[in-house]
Amino acid sequence: MPNPTQPKKHVVLSGGSRGLGKEIVASLLSEGYRVSTFSRTPTEFTSGLAKNPDFFYATADSANSESLRTFLRGAERALGRPYGLINCAGIAVDGVLATMPEETIQKVLDVNLGGILHLTKLVTRRMLLTRGGGVILNISSIIGLRGYSGLAAYAATKGGMDAVTRSLARELGDRGIRINSIAPGYLETEMTHGLTEEQRLQITRRTPLGRLGTPKDVVGAVLFLLSPGAQFITGQVLVIDGGITV
Repeated sequence: MPNPTQPKKHVVLSGGSRGLGKEIVASLLSEGYRVSTFSRTPTEFTSGLAKNPDFFYATADSANSESLRTFLRGAERALGRPYGLINCAGIAVDGVLATMPEETIQKVLDVNLGGILHLTKLVTRRMLLTRGGGVILNISSIIGLRGYSGLAAYAATKGGMDAVTRSLARELGDRGIRINSIAPGYLETEMTHGLTEEQRLQITRRTPLGRLGTPKDVVGAVLFLLSPGAQFITGQVLVIDGGITV
């Protein structure tokens, strides 16, 4: 937990309106952080936090760099210089690559990979200008580590996120900026509600811990990697999947 005698640290998080992002926002606020987030449309969750002085929300599109600039300017005015960035926004599509529409492939690339590059560029510029260091976390996926049939485009973006993590760890380490990836397995969120019962049973049978994960299973790692306790950890991919990739 942040030191109550110190100013609250501002963490920027993409895609904090639902699912895993929503759980991370709620946990960060309860731990004493200031949090700014965006999504393409507000939700009951983001609207319910509108009067919280430690929270800032605006609509923005990860695939639009100007939209991200506008969001970040507002977030910084409201909550101060970003200490942390969590790249959580993403879309999942499945289908055979040979028959996948070109526009679908481009959208996945623009949101899941292009979006994190643009937002990370904007946030790291602020971290570098103020010379205060910082922490960046990329929420990738085990799909990018192992690959699954029908998820080639999605896997490419998540594997790319991990590659960005390793490269930026070298690029930014001497500036006091740490960057790591968290690679969850299958979680009980909106992104897995489309699974059939047979698919869910297949996943749980292959998982040593015998269940799908939940957003809460990921939050502890997020809080740890943001904390001083992780001050010598950078360039790593932490897998949280119940053992399915063992």
